[in-house]
Amino acid sequence: MSLQAPPRLLELAEQSLLRDGALAIPTLEELPRELFPSLFIEAFTRRCCEALKTMVQAWPFTCLPLGSLMKLHHLETFRAVLEGLDALLAQKVRPRRRKLQVLDLRDVDENFWSIWSGASAPSPEALSKRQTAENCPRLGGQQPLMVTLDLCFKNGTLDECLTRFLEWGKQRKGLLHVCCKELQIFGMPIHSIIEVLNVVELDCIQEVDVCCPWELSILIRFAPYLGQMRNLRKLVLFNIHVSACIPLDKKEQFVTQFTSQFLKLDYFQKLYMHSVSFLEGHLDQLLRCLQAPLETVVMTDCLLSESDLKHLSWCPSIRQLKELDLRGITLTHFSPEPLAVLLEQVEAILQTLDLEDCGITDSQLSVILPALSRCSQLSTLSFCGNLISAAALENLLRHTVGLSNYDAQGALSWGRFAQLGAELMKTLRDLRQPKIIVFSTVRCPRCGIRASYDPKPSYCLC
Repeated sequence: MSLQAPPRLLELAEQSLLRDGALAIPTLEELPRELFPSLFIEAFTRRCCEALKTMVQAWPFTCLPLGSLMKLHHLETFRAVLEGLDALLAQKVRPRRRKLQVLDLRDVDENFWSIWSGASAPSPEALSKRQTAENCPRLGGQQPLMVTLDLCFKNGTLDECLTRFLEWGKQRKGLLHVCCKELQIFGMPIHSIIEVLNVVELDCIQEVDVCCPWELSILIRFAPYLGQMRNLRKLVLFNIHVSACIPLDKKEQFVTQFTSQFLKLDYFQKLYMHSVSFLEGHLDQLLRCLQAPLETVVMTDCLLSESDLKHLSWCPSIRQLKELDLRGITLTHFSPEPLAVLLEQVEAILQTLDLEDCGITDSQLSVILPALSRCSQLSTLSFCGNLISAAALENLLRHTVGLSNYDAQGALSWGRFAQLGAELMKTLRDLRQPKIIVFSTVRCPRCGIRASYDPKPSYCLC
């Protein structure tokens, strides 16, 4: 028979304070602040709304990390917190210990609650300092209440608590600073997205992921808000297509509207585009508008012209490029010179190069190889899906074997696969001991799987 452990003295104190369902400000003024977190969790879990309102007004820390408690989705208790904030914002004379500066709605700081509900804890001063280590570009001088959140639009609707907060925030725009650093869009009507963005301080946003199919006309409605995200570092665009009904002059107008937004982005570093066609023949417009050096360029399964690649190779903003990914862009009929020039521009800094499924031929590879062999910081090269000969692949290995950080993936045709894999591995080991080398065939047209030699061969399913 097991005996239930008796409640701790702290738990008894919490139960006593919450017994009447409400707390008074004078009572909380005398309460050691180390008791606040566990008392708040108890009130939140038991839905003691009046107690929550009072505790928010007397919260003794600079940050209230509510987001990690929102998994419970208690709309009633969340409303109580907002009502407590209303009372706090309306106060002309603040409570003696009131320090609340940040309401954090992100699900990132469970550590706060676990530390303070445990047996040991750091000093309150250290914790307060850690909780306010947020750098927000618009804050300074007399600070409004800062609210931090991450926005993820999916399934066509917003979480009910976030919906309630946005309704509340619209009516208190001058009193709040709503800060969102990461915006993800997986699916929601553009008018609903814009409605939310009108509440947020746009120059706090540092990352934007558009991971749903959009027509170019929808992207253009979003573009003016993108231009206001002056601290944006990273942009992901996925499957942006152009309607066949759009006249050519209108498309060019849209391209100008979009690319001109980059003139306002002084810190932009990482561009990711997948299955984007509207920049074909217009990539130079975007490159001319860049205000800072790019660290990452990922353009996979995009439509690009040979002139686009030329403009990219000579763009001053790519000279600090660490990652270049051109997977799925057909280069078979392009001159290899622009790619060779591009590699020369970044030979001292490029770390990752992905040329998978680009249709590169033996003759093109021979032009690229001298520049590739001088990429001294290259750690990853993917060359799968290019129909080059075994001799060309061996030449590739010989040119890159001296790169100290280098791991690779290569491509072979199906015939004599295992034999060639063994021969190439032997050639490589004669030159140096490889880290990770994977030889792969093109994808099987039936099952879509690549056969690989690693060094034990694996085969497709059909």
